[in-house]
Amino acid sequence: MTARAAGFRDVLAVPEFRALFGAQLVSVTGDQLARVALSILVYDRTNSPGWAALTYALTFLPDLVGGPLLSGLADRYPPRRVMVVADVVRAVAVTAMAWPGLPLPAVAALLVGVQLFNPVWNSARAALMPQVLPAETFVPGMGLLMILVQAGQVAGFALGGLLVAGLGTAGALLADAVSFAASAVVLAIGVRPRPPRAEPGVRWWRHVRAGWTVVVGDPRRLALVALGCVSGIYIAGEAIAAPYAAELGGGAVVVGLLLGAYALGNVVGMAALSRVPPERRARLLGPLAMLACAALLGCALRPDLEATLALLTLSGIASSYNLIANTTFVQLTPEAQRAQAFGFALTALRVSQGLGVVLAGLAAERAAPHGVVAAAGALGVLAAFGAARLWRRAQPAAEPS
Repeated sequence: MTARAAGFRDVLAVPEFRALFGAQLVSVTGDQLARVALSILVYDRTNSPGWAALTYALTFLPDLVGGPLLSGLADRYPPRRVMVVADVVRAVAVTAMAWPGLPLPAVAALLVGVQLFNPVWNSARAALMPQVLPAETFVPGMGLLMILVQAGQVAGFALGGLLVAGLGTAGALLADAVSFAASAVVLAIGVRPRPPRAEPGVRWWRHVRAGWTVVVGDPRRLALVALGCVSGIYIAGEAIAAPYAAELGGGAVVVGLLLGAYALGNVVGMAALSRVPPERRARLLGPLAMLACAALLGCALRPDLEATLALLTLSGIASSYNLIANTTFVQLTPEAQRAQAFGFALTALRVSQGLGVVLAGLAAERAAPHGVVAAAGALGVLAAFGAARLWRRAQPAAEPS
């Protein structure tokens, strides 16, 4: 019962954790504002679900480069410094994106630049967390962080629709830039500097290869990555939120509601999952992953807005299995390669999500959005079943009798 020995109150008593949480909550909320704004901006200019989905996908695909090649910076350099620099760069780039009348190709190029630094920031945070919250406080701390980050997504998605409706897309993008700047200030003040964890003198490419070996060398970590990649399928509801909202007869506010429903469900699911005894959580990985996809099958009936929000919320509740996968992966990873290995895992996750977004958008060019989401749910159930089998088969090797 180690994971239940410390509670949320103990975790929040750690000043550095409060700073890490505050920085990510602020930046995540702003990031969701930008995603809503960009989705609406592109759809309004092009009236194309495919282009809207492609722009949304650009918030994931740069991790293909940033994850494996840049995440190790947090192992090789002081992690706090890496996070602050990443925040400053992203604040400047998003400010430029808000320039009125900026051509869409330039917006897309800046978006790619912003997203290249996302895996760097997240990997540095993953490397810092076990140092900030050692021993029994780590698991509840990660749980609280993921719950409240999802709450920030709910606020960001809902507020994004309202801000775009009231202030336009440029105002939402500027709010995102301010959030990155605020994150940098919070980190600089609230987190103490720490030396890098990787051995000095190790060349960059050798460190990259070491992180890759850590991931592929353990069937447990591979299975956890496969389960995480299932999200690339059930993300379809988010990918085509703008055309789906149009099908339901809504506008910017409905887009925000559709995007926020999944995040709201995720908050509820992780809060409930935190009450499950630790020894039972691992057994829930497969069933919850399949339910996250199966919930979308109800969209085949072309439900109204309220029922659609309920289905997306249920999918979000089941997707809380990622809390188990995330904390288990970090705990299984050696400290010296933690940021690099986390970057590879994040790359696989983001690329699967990016591809899922693009395919959903292309499908929505020829089929009704509700049918696309339902089809994604059917494919996701099969993929989740296969990933769950990998996880079950890895257990005997992980815990030999």
